[in-house]
Amino acid sequence: MTTTTITPARHRSLGDHTWQDEAVCQRTEYNPVNPDIFFPEPDETDKIATAKALCGQCPVRRTCLDVALETGDTHGIRGGMTEEEREPRHEKLASRLDYSRVNATVAGRDVHLTKAERRAVVHAAYRHGLPVQRLAWLLKITEEHAQKLYRETRRALRNRTLEQTTKTDSGLDRDDFGTAA
Repeated sequence: MTTTTITPARHRSLGDHTWQDEAVCQRTEYNPVNPDIFFPEPDETDKIATAKALCGQCPVRRTCLDVALETGDTHGIRGGMTEEEREPRHEKLASRLDYSRVNATVAGRDVHLTKAERRAVVHAAYRHGLPVQRLAWLLKITEEHAQKLYRETRRALRNRTLEQTTKTDSGLDRDDFGTAA
């Protein structure tokens, strides 16, 4: 019988750069990596292939890619992708919704969040009944702002419920009432 173990996502905390110590591209006495291979010219396909091969072995490749996207880094190969390959992802970053990041934040970790993920944290905190003070601490905002976000969430949920109720009430067809003979 084979078993599969899914390790939890390890997200970089705010201001955390310790992940770089685990990167394959770090030059050490025993790992003489030439940093120039990560900054190839567009026509240097050998350098690009070599850099991507190193990135493919890296245990922090996803974190490296996230950092490049979050900081808008447009130079070199990061997370196994060239600048051109990262560009579409960078454009979509604001709408990224990774629930493992949301859950990590609700659990109290300082994780980089997109706007969509911040909204999901507010919604999850509201659903779990977290106090306004806790939400303010999680998102690094004032308690007044946290109260405003809870009010908006409460209003949105109420309106969604009203819309669903209206749809089911007005969803009757004329045939449901019968026809006169």
